[in-house]
Amino acid sequence: MIRFYFHPTPNPAKVALFFEEARLPNEVIPVDTSKGEQHLPAFRAINPNGKVPAIVDTEGPGGKETRVFDSTAILLYLAGKTGQFLGAPEDRPELLSWLLFLASGLGPFSGQAVHFQFAAPEGLDYAVNRYRREAERHYQVLDEHLEGRTYIVGNTYTIADMSAWGWLDRASRVRKGAEDALGPYPNLKRLFETVDARPAAARARDVGKDHPFKKTNDEESRRALFPSNYPPAA
Repeated sequence: MIRFYFHPTPNPAKVALFFEEARLPNEVIPVDTSKGEQHLPAFRAINPNGKVPAIVDTEGPGGKETRVFDSTAILLYLAGKTGQFLGAPEDRPELLSWLLFLASGLGPFSGQAVHFQFAAPEGLDYAVNRYRREAERHYQVLDEHLEGRTYIVGNTYTIADMSAWGWLDRASRVRKGAEDALGPYPNLKRLFETVDARPAAARARDVGKDHPFKKTNDEESRRALFPSNYPPAA
């Protein structure tokens, strides 16, 4: 069995989508990041970085219990374990390139764009502009790559498309105030809609809905989500 440490945010959503696509049995373990549960010692033993998602495979390589953290690492691990959604062998270098583009570029810049537009104090116009424009630049790079293509890599649906879906689902927050957030990027919009129309995507959206995750944005939440903004306790 695989234990899946989850919170309903973009990076865990990618992994939820893989589990649903592969019909891979897993046990969802909620981690309420607004309550600071990601900082508890038991979870830090699984992911020292204190972030979700993370998994523990009780039947890992050699029958050994195996932890994996970071959404891209998890997607690669699960794809390798199941032999699914890796595309053709000859496309593997391209797959790795786009996965890391998403992991180091589109995802983080999207996250920071959302942070500075919704969570940061007012008056940080440079940061708002910097992160939003860089997120949009990554959108443009991927949109141009997708011209004439159905999927990001090769001719089949892969973990790269799953990875993109997780953050593209939040485009309306990344491009705050835009009437049609993906409208200027028609190829990217088509990719998102293609993935989002899959039955597994609807099932992935339901993961964790039976758990009462905290939704109040109060001081406890801010300290839990952005601990580096606060001095350490004496």
